[in-house]
Amino acid sequence: MKSRVERIAVLAMTLGRDYLATYGATRSRHDFTQRQLMACLILRAYLKTTYRGITDLLTGHAGLRTALGMTDKVPHYTTLQKFSARSQVVAIVEQMVGRIGQVALRNRAAHGGTAAVAMDATGLETSGASAHFLSRAGRTRHTWLKVSLTVVCGSLFPLGMVVDWGPSNAKCQAADLLAKSAVAAGRERLQQLYADAGYDADWIHRWCRAGWGVESLIRPARQRADGTLGGTYRAATTTDHLRQRGYGRRWHVESFFSGLKRMTGAALQARQAEA
Repeated sequence: MKSRVERIAVLAMTLGRDYLATYGATRSRHDFTQRQLMACLILRAYLKTTYRGITDLLTGHAGLRTALGMTDKVPHYTTLQKFSARSQVVAIVEQMVGRIGQVALRNRAAHGGTAAVAMDATGLETSGASAHFLSRAGRTRHTWLKVSLTVVCGSLFPLGMVVDWGPSNAKCQAADLLAKSAVAAGRERLQQLYADAGYDADWIHRWCRAGWGVESLIRPARQRADGTLGGTYRAATTTDHLRQRGYGRRWHVESFFSGLKRMTGAALQARQAEA
């Protein structure tokens, strides 16, 4: 029976088949395929190790080398670093994430479940220093990496992803996130989208309902002095209406963020923005 890291390696190699050419250049040495290098980066993130750490693991793990097809040699740590610095790597990862989410939507529909997604954002620290240490040193955090996601309710698999620098209003990344989620969903029928008050805007409701054909359920952030809600679509998003439409499922995205930070940590492993 394969170990967990071996199964992750096999999954990474399978997903990369549709998004990565075999080699990045016709005149390269062809020692390793791009799928193999991408799988190494995914394992590095999963194991919270360094480039040197993943090459050391490959050297001593025959089963993992077999899963990756690296029977003769393993890549030098600088090879992985240079591959990760390519501008298209993040875009490829986003497409791979979307593919997983699309399969999750298809399975929900096949088993008679409601196909819905929850949208939210979280921040990842750029330093491992604790808030207590920073306060004692007289320093404050001015920026962090902001990860915005749509997560398939029930399966908790991500569908769309946007990575940006924070702090910023959640709606700044909403248009890009919704567009990527729609592309990732493809022909899969999505019924509902849940989001918190940070995404309360009539244009988001309009994009989802008129443009995407998805029922948007977003808690309103503010109301008029007379207690009514303005806008074409916001007026219907009362507390009772949200409850009846299963708004409690919005917490699925919070559960995903909790699991993500428990597995990989709340601080970035990279030391440079390009990494």
